[in-house]
Amino acid sequence: MNANIIPPKDQATGEFDGGKIKEQKPIGFSGEGASIVRLGPLFYWAWAQAESKSGLGLHPHQGFEIMSYGLSGQSTHKDTLGTVSHLSAGDVQLMQTGSGISHAEGVEAGFEGFQIWFEPYLNDAVKKTPTYDLFKSEQFPVDIQDGIKIKTILGTNSPVHLVTDAQMVDVEIAKGATFTYKLLQHRTLAGLAIRGDGSFSSIGKDVSTFFHKDFLIFQSENEEEISFQANGETLRIVFIEVPSFVEYPLYPKRK
Repeated sequence: MNANIIPPKDQATGEFDGGKIKEQKPIGFSGEGASIVRLGPLFYWAWAQAESKSGLGLHPHQGFEIMSYGLSGQSTHKDTLGTVSHLSAGDVQLMQTGSGISHAEGVEAGFEGFQIWFEPYLNDAVKKTPTYDLFKSEQFPVDIQDGIKIKTILGTNSPVHLVTDAQMVDVEIAKGATFTYKLLQHRTLAGLAIRGDGSFSSIGKDVSTFFHKDFLIFQSENEEEISFQANGETLRIVFIEVPSFVEYPLYPKRK
């Protein structure tokens, strides 16, 4: 298994509305300076925070499955399908952009959230009618035991269904607890530490330490079990798992 820790200095950054919205991008667009510009069909991952009320005007998307996950505060979505929708902490909005959709985003002061792009087979995706869905926080399964809280965003019993092969969990690990993730052969696991510091290890490997805002990448040749612990108080880390390779051509993307 290959494991890499990408610190914030090697991730991309961005800003909108005169700097009112700031983004850390563990996976950025080409030319933004990120050391990671894709992981299989995981095309883009931005972590946005707004200190004041702000927003982005109407802009288009096509083909990609674009998911937003609220961490705190509230945002408003408007689109050319006629949608007006509000995203709060723990909610997920999904645009399967298909043949094309334009949307505008407004955020309140204190908003924090992710925007994540997944790439299906674009030749098929662009022939489909675009859709928008909002899923409220209470619709997602949550499992709490032995100091571990796991909210399943993509995967078993989640209300969100993508065309792209992907799984996603939001995990909180209390001090002294251990969370173990089973990663199957030829899969990639990406994790972003959004609260606290931690460490990880797998069988026969040394313990590695990571810090708040670090981006972790694990790529398996064989089935692996990776154990995570908090170094200090509660660690909150969001994981996305995708295949390392897919059987369709991916959009060309360069650093």
